[in-house]
Amino acid sequence: MDSRGLVERRKEVINDNSLEAWQIPQALSRATDEFLAELYQREIQLDTDVALVALGGYGRSELCPSSDLDLMLVHKDQEDIDSLADRIWYPLWDEGFKLGHSVRSLEQTLRLAADDLETATSLLNARIVAGDRALVDDLLTRNEKQWAEYGPARLEELARNVGRRHLLAGEVAFLLEPDLKEGRGGLRDVHAIDWAARAGVEVPTHDHDRLADAYRVLLEARVELHRISAKRGDILLLEEQDSVASSLGDHDADVLMGRVAAASRTIAYLSDETWRHIDRDFADEPSVAIDVAGLDLVDNELVIVGDPSADPLLVLHAAVMAMRSGLPLARQSLRLLAERQSDLPDPWPQGARDLFVELLRGGHRAIPVIESLDYFEVWTHLLPEWTPNRSRPQRNVYHRFTVDRHLLETVAEAARLTQRVRRPDLLLVAALLHDIGKGYPGDHTEVGVRLVGPIASRCGFSASDAEVLSRLVEHHLLLPDVATRRDLEDTQTIRGVAEKVKTVEFLELLAALTEADSIATGPTAWGEWKAHLVETLAALVTDYISSDGSTRRKRRSFVTQQLESLMAEGETVVQGAGDTVTIVAPDRAGTFSRAAGALALRGLDVLQADAYSSEAGMAVSQFRVAEPDTPVDWERVTEDVYQCLDGYLAIDARISERARVYRRRTALSAKPVPTKVIFDVESATDATIIEVRTEDHVGVLYHLTRALTEMGLDIRSAKIQTISNEIVDTFYVTSANGPVLSESHCREIETALMHALTRVD
Repeated sequence: MDSRGLVERRKEVINDNSLEAWQIPQALSRATDEFLAELYQREIQLDTDVALVALGGYGRSELCPSSDLDLMLVHKDQEDIDSLADRIWYPLWDEGFKLGHSVRSLEQTLRLAADDLETATSLLNARIVAGDRALVDDLLTRNEKQWAEYGPARLEELARNVGRRHLLAGEVAFLLEPDLKEGRGGLRDVHAIDWAARAGVEVPTHDHDRLADAYRVLLEARVELHRISAKRGDILLLEEQDSVASSLGDHDADVLMGRVAAASRTIAYLSDETWRHIDRDFADEPSVAIDVAGLDLVDNELVIVGDPSADPLLVLHAAVMAMRSGLPLARQSLRLLAERQSDLPDPWPQGARDLFVELLRGGHRAIPVIESLDYFEVWTHLLPEWTPNRSRPQRNVYHRFTVDRHLLETVAEAARLTQRVRRPDLLLVAALLHDIGKGYPGDHTEVGVRLVGPIASRCGFSASDAEVLSRLVEHHLLLPDVATRRDLEDTQTIRGVAEKVKTVEFLELLAALTEADSIATGPTAWGEWKAHLVETLAALVTDYISSDGSTRRKRRSFVTQQLESLMAEGETVVQGAGDTVTIVAPDRAGTFSRAAGALALRGLDVLQADAYSSEAGMAVSQFRVAEPDTPVDWERVTEDVYQCLDGYLAIDARISERARVYRRRTALSAKPVPTKVIFDVESATDATIIEVRTEDHVGVLYHLTRALTEMGLDIRSAKIQTISNEIVDTFYVTSANGPVLSESHCREIETALMHALTRVD
């Protein structure tokens, strides 16, 4: 008998390089079976009326390296069963296993399975490990019969669970960090299809084969994720994707995630189809009028009865009808489109563009329609340029979705905003195409501009409309970049944007596209503060264009009459409330950086900063901070600012200590960010712009502003932007010699800034 513990046996399997990833679960299950069988024979020694049963994933012989052990000790009225069970559970607990365990009689188990879905499904995958085989066979046979008898009720409950799970876990195919097990298109969906089939739902043999192939891809990824991370969890995080890809022999993470996306798309489609057919069996026939030649309604599905090769618009009519009605296109019809639908001619026939735009106008209702067309390679007959973007990951935590899904989400968001613009059709098409260049080599914006003109002409847009679409793609990042990185009170900023957008009508389209794109990107890409900045920028540019550029520069708006009164008193005053810290103090070097240091010590992230100096030798600095999850103790913050301004706090030492704690508690998932310093002497009025891109660390703003002060620069304003683990800090500065810095001065400033950042590494 093998005297080794289960941990040691499992470790040998996990470290066995001769095993491929898909072989690991069965090998782990065998090793676990052997250990438990030996333990059972040693501790219980009963071959009748008691049995140890593997449930769930372990029951499927599918133990991943960090899977829980789900076990049940089933019996026939055994009196000392609890003490017997402890002889099994405690050795496992002693070795550190997370154990799902239960002790039940045969009849108790069946009664519970009749009412509890989780118990019933775990038994569907159960098998004996040791003990009375006849007892287990009886249990599993009766549970299987009971499951089939309760089929309709079970299927409805399963369907609800699937929907809830998808809502919580999201998409496997389109999320950049997918939940391989619980997400839509994940491993659990295949289990649910199997449970539905055992309740009487017919699943075609070829679907079983396709599901098995797709399942293996996700299972291998899950195995390697567990093996590499050595922890529980099924979300394939960005920082783990390269290692998992390498372990599975993929060239890079993009290849891995492409395979994962393709597999999960197969699972998601077949899962959706399974539950649709179940819903159809219990649903009434919908009252939908089919008024398009070549389309019919059969069993709650839209069926193409015409010839797609003879009617090039049939695919668009079908897609629009599916979007409007919420009914799916039948699988056989999608196959027919894939086989018979040819690329639309160039230019598209009359009516095609209007149908295409109408489909996009459907917003979120259009997404499942387009994805089903894309799954069957039909969508690319309409838009061949789509192919390189399918399932293409965007390898940063700023984006939530793959490129293709991001484009569709942007369209859906744009559909909500069509009332804001005079040309909704241009907004929707620009939303669909704004990142179309990401699937091709080179800068995605430049590539997109080259692609969009011909696409627009092919769709039937006029030359002037095609130019607008190309310009929308060219400038789709203009407003957020300027709003978050430039001084909106500088006339030169407004003039620069106005020269690019040219007209108010174009600006309306661009602002709506910006909002749709940002919301579709993810929660960190759009919020109240960024929305305010973009809205302010758009309003200022609109005024500038409408006034023919005659807008005159005004005094900085944050300097209120109250602040002027405080400056006149000549005293140091620090105020903190809401999300703003204001400092009035004598105009002397270092005030800005010391205040930034005090905020860093309190863990407050600065979004924007402004400074103003009066002729009387007083200055006011104002910082807007990102509001944390817990209320700010402004009394302590303002006291720290006073202490820092007076030189009573060792800012460098305290920030260094906070940075060490921060690094201990936080693991950044993104890749290191190289530091860049960029000087711009043309885009500001009476100032030089210094833009610093670097990796986010505690105290970066303090160290940068201190270096600028030491180089004899006055900071007029600052914009702070954080994207994932990258920060982009923009400073408007002047020197004693004027607003324009000499080339040699710029070189020295860059040296000082780069050196300052070494303090936060």
